[in-house]
Amino acid sequence: MATKAYQRTYTKLQAITKATVSLNASGVANDELALVGGRLAQVVKTKGDRVTLQVFSGTEGIPTNAEVSFFGQPPTLKVSDQLSGRFFNAYGKPIDGGPEVEGEEREAGGPSVNPYKRRQPSELIPTGIAGIDLNNTLVSGQKIPFFADPDQPYNQVMADVAMRADVDKIILGGMGLSNDDYLFFRQAFESAGALDRIVSFVNTTEEPPVERLLIPDMALTAAEYFAVDKNEKVLVLLTDMTLYADALSIVSNRMDQIPSKDSMPGSLYSDLAKIYEKAVQLPDGGSITIIAVTTLNDGDITHAIPDNTGYITEGQLFLRADSDSGCVIVDPFRSLSRLKQLVQGKKTREDHSQVMNAGVRLFADAQNAKTKLQNGFDLSDYDLRCLDYAKDYARELLSIDVNISIEEMLNTAWKLFAKYFSPAETGIKQSLIDKYWDSSVRSE
Repeated sequence: MATKAYQRTYTKLQAITKATVSLNASGVANDELALVGGRLAQVVKTKGDRVTLQVFSGTEGIPTNAEVSFFGQPPTLKVSDQLSGRFFNAYGKPIDGGPEVEGEEREAGGPSVNPYKRRQPSELIPTGIAGIDLNNTLVSGQKIPFFADPDQPYNQVMADVAMRADVDKIILGGMGLSNDDYLFFRQAFESAGALDRIVSFVNTTEEPPVERLLIPDMALTAAEYFAVDKNEKVLVLLTDMTLYADALSIVSNRMDQIPSKDSMPGSLYSDLAKIYEKAVQLPDGGSITIIAVTTLNDGDITHAIPDNTGYITEGQLFLRADSDSGCVIVDPFRSLSRLKQLVQGKKTREDHSQVMNAGVRLFADAQNAKTKLQNGFDLSDYDLRCLDYAKDYARELLSIDVNISIEEMLNTAWKLFAKYFSPAETGIKQSLIDKYWDSSVRSE
């Protein structure tokens, strides 16, 4: 196929921008790869015989008579079990010094799984992070983003999730990673002995930004192989989707397209949906769950990137620094898993939902007490107990550094309730109080 494609060679460019070139060519398809003056490019627009390609490394120095050779196919990835434990670039080429992967060549960025073959998510994915497992439980086949300010340690959280999650395969798609971040992920996976179940596709800050557009497709092509072909439970981690969207904006602006909100392309929603809708629970047990980082600009959740993301995904996990405890926590007020009720109390202990609700409500009461204190009002005994409880709750359950089982999370919550409150103040059903309260007091 490639040999035939290389016979379609053109040497007359009609237009050149900073990121794209245009020419007249026949029989060319969208997303097809090409070489422009020896540089890799991809078709991003066709109109009749007029073809526009984005040149991944930029167009500087490309003359109007540069040779353009079309591959006749879109980006592909060779899939097999040899992917496991390996690091690849945006084109699916090894960057870890290992050999090329042998396997079946598959088109990257193909269609999502047929809705008829989808099943309602029902399997729990524990991460060991209480702010997720206790309050915002993840379900296989779910799609959910982390919203975080750029200074939050979201890469650490993603690495922790990768090493703790009870899944068969982890696929990391790193976009715009610094070399330090790349080395952090690599060393973290190797030192944890988890490398054999992790596949990584990485674009660093030293590489062209538009290459980031290939990373999600490569990561999800690998994920579909393990989930669909091998019936495995796969977790896909994508970081940072804001940098992905910025790359979309770069290409869009250089093609002179009229920008939409916040300088983003008008296609942003569908571009993001194409990625997130790959999440699926399959009837034979395989699944693809997607957790993606979206960094915020000054905490602005109304920006086009998080705004569109929120419409597509099934909740969000919000990272913030908690000044009272000194921890980075998964914020219980701004985080939400819309599918948690599918597993809480069904795949977890019967008291899960009640404990979760009580814990967050008492934490909210502490925030009200803090507001009263800041405004000079006197605090009640209950207010003071809530403030002390909130510090322990943040340190022992909301902090991203906590790594315990869901059963331990529930037991810890009961201990905190018993330490600071009476059974009636928790608002938990009496039958659960009777079953769990005394045991939490005895274990103190």
